[in-house]
Amino acid sequence: MNRYFKLGIFIFSFILILILGSLVYIQMLLPNVGSPPENMNLVNTPEALNRGKYLANHVMVCMDCHSKRDFSLFSGPPIPGTEGSGGELFDHALGFPGTFISPNITPSFLKTYTDGELFRLITTGVKKDGNPIFPIMPYANYGKMDKEDILSVITYIRTLTPIEKIQPSSVADFPFSLIMRTMPQKAEFSSRPPATDAIAYGKYLVNAAACNDCHTQFENGEFTGEYLAGGRIFNMPDGSTLTSSNLTPHKTGLGNWNKDQFTERFKQFEGRSELNKVQAGEMQTIMPWSMYAGMTIEDLGAIYTYLQSLKPVENQVIKFLKAEAL
Repeated sequence: MNRYFKLGIFIFSFILILILGSLVYIQMLLPNVGSPPENMNLVNTPEALNRGKYLANHVMVCMDCHSKRDFSLFSGPPIPGTEGSGGELFDHALGFPGTFISPNITPSFLKTYTDGELFRLITTGVKKDGNPIFPIMPYANYGKMDKEDILSVITYIRTLTPIEKIQPSSVADFPFSLIMRTMPQKAEFSSRPPATDAIAYGKYLVNAAACNDCHTQFENGEFTGEYLAGGRIFNMPDGSTLTSSNLTPHKTGLGNWNKDQFTERFKQFEGRSELNKVQAGEMQTIMPWSMYAGMTIEDLGAIYTYLQSLKPVENQVIKFLKAEAL
C-alpha cells in the first residue's frame, strides 16, 4: 500500500509540475510573435493618407469600434466628434469572456506608440508592453494584408483630431486571460491583388473587412460552421437576437442576388440621413452598414464576385428575433 501511495504522490507531483510549468511558460513567455517591433518611419503622402482614410472608415472599419456609436439609428453609425476616441463595450451581455473596451486611438493616446509598435499591434495583436489584446479586433486578418495598406491606416489615424479620453482597461475572465496569450501569431503578409483580378481582389477585401468573424457560425470560442455561410448568433442588449446572413451563392444565401442588387444593398445606407430611427422592439444590427456603404462600387463588385465563387452552402437563417418572441 505504501508503494502505491508513493507512486500516487509522484504522479500527482509530476502533473502539478507540468501544470505550473505550463502556466509559467504562458504567462512569462507568451505571446511570442517572432520579433520585436520594427523601426519604421512613415511617409505621409496624400495617397497614403487617402488610402488609410478609406480603409479605416469603409473597409477595415476601425472607426466602427473605436468611436461611440449611435444605436438610435439603424446600424449604429459613429457619433460625429467621437471618431477614434474608443469606449465601445463588449461584455458578458454580448457573450464575451470578460469586459473589453475599445481604446482611444487618437494621437493623444497613440503618441506613446512608435510606428513599429503600432504596426505590430495591428498585425499580431501584441501591445507595446508585450501583452495581447482581445481578438475582437481581427489582427489575424490584418496580418494577412499588404504591409503598405496597414502603414496607410497608421498614417491616417495619426492625423485624427486628438481626444483627451482615457478608456478603462479591458479585463478577460480566467482562464481566457491565459488562452488569449496563446493566440497572437507572426504576421504573414500578402500583396494586394490588382483590381482587375476580381476574385483575388474581392477575397483580399473580404479578409480586410473580417466578414468571416460575423458571417461564420461561432460557438464556445471557436468557428463551427462553414466559412461565410452565416449562422453566428449575437445577443442584443434588449434581449433580441441577431443571426448573421449566409453569404455563399446558395439560394438560402446570395444565390439569387445579382451584382447590382448586392451593391445597392450597401449604397442605400450611404449617408447618415439614409438611416432610419430605430424604435424599441424594432430590428437593430451591429453590422456597420453606413460605413461599408462608403466602399466604391468597384470594390463592392469585387466582393460580390469573390462571394459568388465560394462553395454554395445551404443554411437558412432567421436574421432577427424580438425579445418577447424568444
